[in-house]
Amino acid sequence: MTVACRLPSGGAPDADVARVLAMKTFAVVGSSPKPERPANYVSAYLKEQGYRIVPVNPGHKEILGETCYPSVSAIPFPVDAVVVFRRSEEALEPILAAIAKKAKAVWLQDGITHPEGEEMARKAGLIVVSNDCLMRRHSRAHAR
Repeated sequence: MTVACRLPSGGAPDADVARVLAMKTFAVVGSSPKPERPANYVSAYLKEQGYRIVPVNPGHKEILGETCYPSVSAIPFPVDAVVVFRRSEEALEPILAAIAKKAKAVWLQDGITHPEGEEMARKAGLIVVSNDCLMRRHSRAHAR
């Protein structure tokens, strides 16, 4: 895939990124059916790499050929990580949902931060990556 994430690399420690990349099931909050949206092409890339993508968007029944759920709490099975494609001011709800779902990680994509929510997730034992692109970090890790 030639489309890159918008911003230069975030500052997440490589060890945290590697732990998230070793996970298998990602709930993607803010999933989009529009191919030009990062929430779509990053998810498509990850799916192509063998990850299980679980779209979360209350306005759709299916995205990228996968059943779409209205919320993280509506997903009827465990997820390893919750990946957030929402504005920073809307990030707390999916962070809290990741904690409640007992996910192992929360990943806030490029430009997304929520210091209070991130701290809550860390205190709950989740790996937290913010303001970074999962696709970019995956492609960099696998280019070595």
